[in-house]
Amino acid sequence: MKSTPMNDEDKLRIAGTRAEVFVLERKYKEGLREAESLPDGLLTSFPLSDKYYLIGFARKALEDETGARAAFLKAKDLIEAQLKQSPDAADVHIRLARVLAYLGQKGAALAEAQRATELLPESKDALGGPEIAIGVAEVHAVLDDNGRAIEILDGLLSRPSAVTVQGLKINPIWDPLRNDPRFQPLLNKYGGKT
Repeated sequence: MKSTPMNDEDKLRIAGTRAEVFVLERKYKEGLREAESLPDGLLTSFPLSDKYYLIGFARKALEDETGARAAFLKAKDLIEAQLKQSPDAADVHIRLARVLAYLGQKGAALAEAQRATELLPESKDALGGPEIAIGVAEVHAVLDDNGRAIEILDGLLSRPSAVTVQGLKINPIWDPLRNDPRFQPLLNKYGGKT
């Protein structure tokens, strides 16, 4: 792709996707390097708050708690600014809930997750609602409420959503659930023996 002529927007979108893929592959140093290389002033198709969320996630995985906290705080500030512009945007509320969970702000994270669910329930939007539910499950996983996270994932696997057994197996977001004795049976239930 680097040899293909592209405009800056395309280059940034590809770099953002590369950062996400590195994190999925657990290549946290590479993902961190790619995310940090994204210039703040040029980001439009890849939200600036997502850049700092990825940086925070990668730094946390690399056990750099101070760096992770700084990145999550930056993401929080950016998302809160977005909420001032779009207070009823469920996707923005769930992004804030995820960041607050990583910052250890349990009450605020759960309140934002609830607000996102109220704004865009699955009964109102069969595509967007499950996306919000995925974020709610992540919030519960980060907050060590494995039972609730697994319950939500079970529901999402039983109906059309972006959640797949394969994704649950590889995505490091779900690492907090891996040692829970209820997680493997969930994977088995929907994907056969793993």
